[in-house]
Amino acid sequence: MLAVLFACSAQSQTLYEPLYEFPGNRSSRVSSFENLNGKKGSGAMTNKTAKGHAFEVIKPGETKTLLDINNSGIIQRIWLTVDQNPLMLRSLRLQLFWEGGSKPAVDVPLGDFFGSNLGRPVAFQSALFSTAEGRSFNCYIPMPFRKGARIQIINESEKEAAKLFFDVDYLLTNDLPSTILYFHCCWNRQKSLKPGEDVLILPMVRGRGRFLGMSAAVLVDSTYENTWWGEGEVKIFLDGDSASPTIAGTGTEDYLGSGWGLGSFSNQYQGCTVADGPGHAYDFYRLHLPDAIYFDRNIKVSLQQIGGGFISEVRALMKKGVAIKPVSVDAGLSFYRLLEGKDSTQANFSLDHFSEGWVNFYRVDDYAVTAYYYLDRPEDEMPPLAGIPIRVSRLNH
Repeated sequence: MLAVLFACSAQSQTLYEPLYEFPGNRSSRVSSFENLNGKKGSGAMTNKTAKGHAFEVIKPGETKTLLDINNSGIIQRIWLTVDQNPLMLRSLRLQLFWEGGSKPAVDVPLGDFFGSNLGRPVAFQSALFSTAEGRSFNCYIPMPFRKGARIQIINESEKEAAKLFFDVDYLLTNDLPSTILYFHCCWNRQKSLKPGEDVLILPMVRGRGRFLGMSAAVLVDSTYENTWWGEGEVKIFLDGDSASPTIAGTGTEDYLGSGWGLGSFSNQYQGCTVADGPGHAYDFYRLHLPDAIYFDRNIKVSLQQIGGGFISEVRALMKKGVAIKPVSVDAGLSFYRLLEGKDSTQANFSLDHFSEGWVNFYRVDDYAVTAYYYLDRPEDEMPPLAGIPIRVSRLNH
């Protein structure tokens, strides 16, 4: 049944169970401020049943609970909207707990969770998330639990309050398979100190599970001028991989299903909601639904910080002292690996051997990455969410 629910949540996938069949052993509930925790027969009781409790204000330092139940079921959808500005969306901290645990399985900035990684909500529709008209957030990831679920939002801003509206749609059922996985989500902000360091999309996770995908923002370092930032390959280390991954891509825009650069687009499984070249900012996502990524023992996912530019551009930047380390040259139909110092003919060479071509090089940019995954346990080994100074820096860049 969980597989059926998952298929239904991914809107372009086949509905394995006909919509007209009644499955039984299901009770539908919605938790909102009009009926917190979705208690039976207890909705719309304020203001003599008229609209009376649509939102609450979440003050600085305050925590609002969206759901807190001790039961077995599946969260089907989360919808919410708040006062939307970049600082608020990074200051509000979303946490989800399973089975009465004390450590959250989800501990991320609110906006980033829903794919608004730059704090600039843009209307888009994917298989698991949507932002309706850029004014609200939806998540359709099925999240099963056996004994309990708790969702809360903490306002960690210093002085700004927010109006919070929400619905959490869920099913109560004790008909869950023995192989259920728990939903997890983590966030990482990384501004490396030197070229050659990969961005950590998903730190090492131990256990059995499935990598659902990621969303990310990159604030491009303007010292690299008009060169391209997105040549880095995604690397997925599976089940004991150490120095080399089992899965390796061919470039960032390639991983997102595009190519030859990156503009704005929104598809079911991949997209780029913000492609602001002049503003040096990009926001994108990639969901592994048709192309499942499973792991039996452990997983780690990273992204190389590699960009590219024409030889004349790269040489000019290097002369200025910009942090660059050339790694390869694409010269027409030939590809030269500078770090090996040779091409297919084993001839030794360096960048000085080329008068024209495209140079791929290690560089340093500013990444904020959200990773989505399932795990066979309700808690993980992730560190707590980074503090406010790290989360909100450069958001007005």
